[in-house]
Formats: sequence, C-alpha cells, structure tokens
Amino acid sequence: MTELFRLDGKVALVTGSSRGLGAGMAIALASAGADVALHANERSASVTADQIAASSGRRTALLTGDLADRSAAEALVTGTVDAFGRLDILVNNAGIIRRRAAVEHTDEEWDAVLAVNLSSVFRLCRASGRHMIERGSGKIVNIASMLSFQGGVTVPGYAASKGGLVQLTKALANEWAASGVNVNAIAPGYMETDNTAALREDAARHREITARIPAGRWGTPQDLAGAVVFLASRASDYVHGHVLAVDGGWLSR
Repeated sequence: MTELFRLDGKVALVTGSSRGLGAGMAIALASAGADVALHANERSASVTADQIAASSGRRTALLTGDLADRSAAEALVTGTVDAFGRLDILVNNAGIIRRRAAVEHTDEEWDAVLAVNLSSVFRLCRASGRHMIERGSGKIVNIASMLSFQGGVTVPGYAASKGGLVQLTKALANEWAASGVNVNAIAPGYMETDNTAALREDAARHREITARIPAGRWGTPQDLAGAVVFLASRASDYVHGHVLAVDGGWLSR
C-alpha cells in the first residue's frame, strides 16, 4: 500500500517554496522520492534545497521569477524540464495578500493579487498541462484557502482570487482528466505563515480564530505534507477536481 504514495522518479515544481507552506510541501514531496524544482520570487529557495539535501538527498533546482510577469510561467516549466528532463507534478503555492477595507482597496492592489494568485496559476497550469497531456500523465495541485468558501474581511482581492482558483481547478479537471492529468486543490485552514502574521499579532483576533478551530490550534506547513503527497501520487489517480480542506475542522464548525 505504501508504494501508492511513493514519488520515486517523479519531478515536481513548487512555486513559492523558499519558506512557509511551499517549503513544507517541497520537503514532503522530496521525502516521498521526487526531485524538486524550487521557485522563489526574489529571494532564493536555497534554504529549502539544503533541508531537502539533508533529509532525503533528492535533487533540487533553484528557479526564480516574478509570477506577475506573463512570461514567468513558461520560463519556470521550461527551466524544470531543462533541469530534470520532465515535469510530473505542479504545486501552485505562491500567493500574495493585501489587507484593506473594500472601499479603500486600490486598483493596483486588486490587480497585483489577481495577477499572482489566479492569472499566474492559469498560465502555469496551461504550460504544465501541455507537457503532461503529451506524456499522458501528471498531477497539478493548486493551493486554495478557507476564503475559497468564505468571504473574509478586508481582503476582497484575495477572496476573489481563491474563489476563482477553485473554479479553475474544476474546469481544468473536466478537460484533462481523460488525458491522465489530475487537477485538484488543497484548501489550508489558518496556518502559521508570513501571510497570517498580522492576524497572529492581533491577540484578540488570534484568540477568536483559535477558539473556532475544533482542533484547538493553527496549522503548520507539516500539516500539508500528507495531503500534497496524496494528491501528487498514484494514490489519487481517480481523484479529479476535488478541493481537500486541511483546516483542523474549521469548515465543519
């Protein structure tokens, strides 16, 4: 049974993997046997590469690129294939958030969030999808959010982008399932990452959120390890267009 979850011989590209959830998922994929192309926007993902070398010894490649740039997606896919000769797994993790009341939310903030969180994901899926469809297999894992289901407060662009991400996941699954390409998503709950630093620094808000989580704690990058390996492996071959909530029970409350 454990062989269903092995990723030996596979190559993954993980965006936004210099820290946080992206780093955690990249390390998990490597631990399952995959070689990993590590993307970062500006800062290098070398720390993640060092952790992979120490924990599993898998090969890594360091790639950089501004995902708001329309040419970045093709360059990242090409860079991965050039480094390893193939691409089997894409994890669209990179994202940004801008917190401001809707009436004060600027066009620039809206455009920036949608460009990175939604438009770049489509371009990366499109570029990877061409490669995977030609090979007859592939796994794409998009990182959604609790705000794919809920509206949130003071994050209109982020909520819109994550809602759109779920619909994009389903649309691509409809088109590519028959070609052997699985497109699914993970919706993390409240996680201890840079994106939630402002919430965690607000003591009252932090207490309110924690009290509503049935598990009684915020998640960590390690909590996504099993989910991402499952959706990247043969164990999920008949799973298409699904959004897997890893939220400590938040949505069931």
